[in-house]
Amino acid sequence: MSLGLRSAYYSLGEHTLSVPAALFTLNRQRLVERLRKDTKVNSSSLVLLQGGSETTRYCSDVGPVFRQESFFHWAFGVLEPDCYGAIRVEDGRAYLFVPRLPDEYAVWLGKIPKLEEYQHRYQVDEVHFVDEIAKKFTEIQPATLLTLNGINSDSKKKSVEAEFEGIKTFNVDNSVLHKEISECRVIKTDMELAVLRYTNDISSKAHIDVMRKCRPGMTEYQCESIFMNYCYYNGGCRHVSYTCICASGGNGAILHYGHAGAPNDKLIRDGDICSFDMGAEYYCYASDITCSFPANGKFTDDQKIVYNSVLKANRAVFNAMKPGVSWFDMHVLANRVMLESLKDGCVVKGSIDDMMTARKNKFFFSLKCDT
Repeated sequence: MSLGLRSAYYSLGEHTLSVPAALFTLNRQRLVERLRKDTKVNSSSLVLLQGGSETTRYCSDVGPVFRQESFFHWAFGVLEPDCYGAIRVEDGRAYLFVPRLPDEYAVWLGKIPKLEEYQHRYQVDEVHFVDEIAKKFTEIQPATLLTLNGINSDSKKKSVEAEFEGIKTFNVDNSVLHKEISECRVIKTDMELAVLRYTNDISSKAHIDVMRKCRPGMTEYQCESIFMNYCYYNGGCRHVSYTCICASGGNGAILHYGHAGAPNDKLIRDGDICSFDMGAEYYCYASDITCSFPANGKFTDDQKIVYNSVLKANRAVFNAMKPGVSWFDMHVLANRVMLESLKDGCVVKGSIDDMMTARKNKFFFSLKCDT
């Protein structure tokens, strides 16, 4: 049995953060409170979410380390694959459905938890097997099943809409849930902020460790391995938030370097700037940090100009940020400050207003305000 299933909190040891199951209870409560304000939603409706599925590498029996689907995790905090969850809008009553595992599971993958163990660990009201969903819903008689149906604005991919054998016998509405749960996820609770602070603290320390150990003559992937080892060994972060970008020299101009076709395999040379974009993930809460530094520990004069222009823009945005400020205005501010600094360093010349109007800043700042 995993360490996390023993108590109503997630932890990977005394040196890591303990995340209470109450975090997800509160998330569910926030969601149903929003849904109850929608006059189109019947209070006897059920929110239905489908968790991530276990997969294998092509036709093999070897799979990647499972990571839970994000919407489902936000609502239930469940580690295991192939689960479903339902939440009654009227009162937030939570139902978890887990797969019925065969006896041989215990031989290959460990003890099979009892339903009451799942209930205690995840602090839900009821736990049943996945093959009992239709039967349980027939008992509950929900007015409607509210399912996910939305597009991720970054990937343009569609969210996973829950399906189970027998769902066609129920009234299903997929037009409401995605917007409401997405709005809930945008605003973090104090408990969620604590997890994000922990994840970012671990990632920050890992970046510092990389900077201390990086030397000309190393390969980029060695720096990647230092980062990942630090995050897992010291912080219990088994996953990273995205593919590590360990770009040195000219690779720093490639926005999403580090993919399979360019796997952080360049030799880091004396005089290179390292632009490393890496972030750890703890219990599905992510970090995203980029650091730039000279591989040999000393900036050239030209490198100082570019580095300081970005630093000044960063500080200007931090000083101007407050509730109610437009993100786009912060993007414009960062652009102006960088162009002013580059002009002072004789990298660009001319009127800053003219350059902004002509969008010359796009040559240096193609991602808008990111990391």
